[in-house]
Amino acid sequence: MTQRSRKALGILLILGSIVAWLSLFTSVYLAFPPGLPIWVLMPYFVVAGMGWLYPAMWIIRWMARPDA
Repeated sequence: MTQRSRKALGILLILGSIVAWLSLFTSVYLAFPPGLPIWVLMPYFVVAGMGWLYPAMWIIRWMARPDA
């Protein structure tokens, strides 16, 4: 697989992983009881906001590999 095709596929994988991540964490957030204080919600939002970076970093490393 050439680097160009890996980049095209990688963009789709990153977008798909972000959509899946958002769907998962939105459904978890909606299960929280209403009226929680912000100091309880803040750690959740930090993890939910940063968590998509780890799969994206792996995909970007895969995309950037040079051709054989």
